[in-house]
Amino acid sequence: MIRCIAVDDEAYAANILADYISKVPFLELVGKTTSPIEAINWVQEGKVDLVFLDIQMPELTGIQFLKLCGSKCKVILTTAYPEYALEGYEHDVVDYLLKPIPFDRFLKAVHKAHSMLQRQQETVPAGISSKPEYAPAAAPVPEYMFVKGESKNKFLKVAYNDILYVEGLKNYVSLYLPGQRLVTYQSLTDLAGQLPQPPFYRVHRSYIISIDKVSMIDGNTVYIGDRSIPVGETYREEFLNMVRETGRV
Repeated sequence: MIRCIAVDDEAYAANILADYISKVPFLELVGKTTSPIEAINWVQEGKVDLVFLDIQMPELTGIQFLKLCGSKCKVILTTAYPEYALEGYEHDVVDYLLKPIPFDRFLKAVHKAHSMLQRQQETVPAGISSKPEYAPAAAPVPEYMFVKGESKNKFLKVAYNDILYVEGLKNYVSLYLPGQRLVTYQSLTDLAGQLPQPPFYRVHRSYIISIDKVSMIDGNTVYIGDRSIPVGETYREEFLNMVRETGRV
């Protein structure tokens, strides 16, 4: 689990982050606070892997917080002021969330943090503990995701195992499930970052497939049920090499 804290001088904003954290299976909320000083103590005590940090706070700014303990944990900045983004990235933050924060944008940021923390553990030199005090325990792979529904604050829970394939069209994607099609406002590239690989692979600029649902591959075409899906030239070699090497099909 990735141990998280939410830090914002406005209690309602910290509560929203805490609620979002509770919805993600590989995140654990260890605290929420309106005091950056209290948050620094939690980080220094080794209780935190990931901090959701407001930038503008009267007691201590988010940038000052980063300078004090940004090397001891990963940080996702939250603010209503986009002009602070560049300065935040100069301090090697994971991501920058602009308020009000949509849940799908929150999900994208935490998946990015998850990947970064996993890589951090995998690259620890031999002879050094692979679990420094601020590193997370191995996080379980989530079995589902949330996608935006047709209204502003509606999100649909979709089990990964139910997804046959995904088709992208500009800023929309269609998720095809047995007997069902879900359409959500999101780019295919963003969605690809949320889907675990394997079993999901991008095989075309417009398609992501679940390799577990493939019934046949014939040349440059993949078959899932009665649907044929083209394998794009850009993705063909890598995809076919994966199939040959892993023997998944």
